[in-house]
Amino acid sequence: MSKQERVVLGQDDPDDCCPTLLTAPLDEESAADLARVFKALGDPVRLRLLSMIASRAGGEICVCDLTPAFELSQPTISHHLKLLRQAGLIDSERRGTWVYYRLLPGTTDRLAAVLTRPAVPAEPAGTAP
Repeated sequence: MSKQERVVLGQDDPDDCCPTLLTAPLDEESAADLARVFKALGDPVRLRLLSMIASRAGGEICVCDLTPAFELSQPTISHHLKLLRQAGLIDSERRGTWVYYRLLPGTTDRLAAVLTRPAVPAEPAGTAP
């Protein structure tokens, strides 16, 4: 398995220098894994849900607090949450009759690492063409 694959799959230290989309081409498996996560994020409802979960004080939120924010049925919200869970973006825990959701920062950190451009040294003042 290449270093790129290990980074995308979270099997490498994120502090290590890692390839990005701009420094190394993705192989087929890595592209498929990333596409699955981006597909989950490609829906406005799922993106809002992820934002609500990630920004919640204390790091988790009850489904009972998510559902009223949308003009969608509870089963539809549950379906969107299931897709976010399957993409590895969130996790859940049942407590009694309610389910609580929390962000899995490792996945968003890996996305950020893959999308980050390598640092470009600044040109000295007065040398621009």
